Amino acid sequence: MNTKTIPQSIDTVGPSTEGPASGTQGKGRIIVSSLVGTTIEFYDFYVYATAAISVFPLLFFRSSSDTGALLASLATFGVAFIARPLGSVIFGHFGDRAGRKATLLASLLTMGIATVLIGFLPTYVQIGVFAPALLAVMRFCQGLGLGGEWSGASLLAGENSRAGKRGFDSMWPQLGAPIGFLFANGFFLALTMTMHYDSTSAATNHTFLVWGWRLPFLFSAIIVALGLYVRFKLDETPAFKRTKAQGKVVKAPVIEVFRTSWREVVRGTFIMIATYTLFYLMTTWILSYAIGKQSAGLLGINYHSFLVVQLITICAFAITIPFSGWLGDVFGRKRFLITVTLAIVAFGLSFGFFLDPARIGTGDQANLGRMMVFMLIGMTLMGLTFGIQSAALPELFPTNVRYTGSAISYNVSSILGAAVAPFIAAWLAHSYGPGSVGLYLVAMAVLTLIALVTMRETSEIDLDEVGETPQIAAEEAVAIL
Repeated sequence: MNTKTIPQSIDTVGPSTEGPASGTQGKGRIIVSSLVGTTIEFYDFYVYATAAISVFPLLFFRSSSDTGALLASLATFGVAFIARPLGSVIFGHFGDRAGRKATLLASLLTMGIATVLIGFLPTYVQIGVFAPALLAVMRFCQGLGLGGEWSGASLLAGENSRAGKRGFDSMWPQLGAPIGFLFANGFFLALTMTMHYDSTSAATNHTFLVWGWRLPFLFSAIIVALGLYVRFKLDETPAFKRTKAQGKVVKAPVIEVFRTSWREVVRGTFIMIATYTLFYLMTTWILSYAIGKQSAGLLGINYHSFLVVQLITICAFAITIPFSGWLGDVFGRKRFLITVTLAIVAFGLSFGFFLDPARIGTGDQANLGRMMVFMLIGMTLMGLTFGIQSAALPELFPTNVRYTGSAISYNVSSILGAAVAPFIAAWLAHSYGPGSVGLYLVAMAVLTLIALVTMRETSEIDLDEVGETPQIAAEEAVAIL
């Protein structure tokens, strides 16, 4: 047989002539909508992560030791990751049945409202154990919202992409992560500097701990309103319109995705696990390790000094995301991600060299130069592995279950690779030193490598034909025989 199925762009496939939004304004609206939404979602998430390290252990938890309060606070941080798979099922169901637009609006509202309410919560001194309980509930709602946000934003960008440039066009939602990080941590840095707050010595009646920490949460209301305004002007994606017109929308996407694509769900979960582990080691655990008290075996670096290091190095994260999308188009998802994951393995083996207090010192004597290099390497690898994932995961699934399938993979991976990462890393560093945290990252990267080796290359696949390829391949094999 000498005929071959030629991949086409999603805007030329099928009976419908609809394609991506045409013109600069249409394309710009798609970019802004996918970028603004995830920026807001990650801003909300990072605001909580920062507070979970520097505020909540003091105000919402009571423990006989600082380490115990920190671990309790990090446990509530992990609650959102338990909620995220549930959010992926709920929002994935409506995203695959009712469309991407309405679902994206709902996910944004869910997380935004929960974040604002955290800013109004009473503390442990005011209402006792109800304070951490309410905090956990709000954190759970944050997780529900994020469970549906990422996948919808990725589909919005990817299903409106140009032929041969889907990796680059899909990376816009990923840029929301470093931008949200910069906004959240920049806000905290400005507040703590203005209020002269030092986490290593301030009393609980300090102005920042009384009301200043609430401002970043309350500010979320403004940017959520902006995100809603942008998204109300969206059109539905052409791929979903064609699926609906062809009568391929399924009644129960979550059942359908496990019936037809369960291998892809498992594979997608482990493809993301190294990315997630690295992500939260470099943004959450490292903060607790760097600014933690020397008496607890941590570095005791000044909070402001380390936050400046994070804000500078996060730029490497942002800059490398577009390169990730571009390189994923040039070399293919599989080859590129295998290369980056091998680099993550090498990075994990360097943790002892960069973070051992015996090498870099503690407190004012800490070697911030070495810490800066460590953070730059980690943030660069984060951008390279994270940027292409918004194309790679959705490409595993057919259009009628793409929202649900990619969301479940992404968010189940968040439990295995992110929810427990700060907690495990804090315990490992306390018990065995920072080198053991690097070995933990290596173990997660090995799992990702196994998943990547078994995946097929998806960069040239037409999104409208995902799920039909095995049947086509079988027909070709019969014809050859």
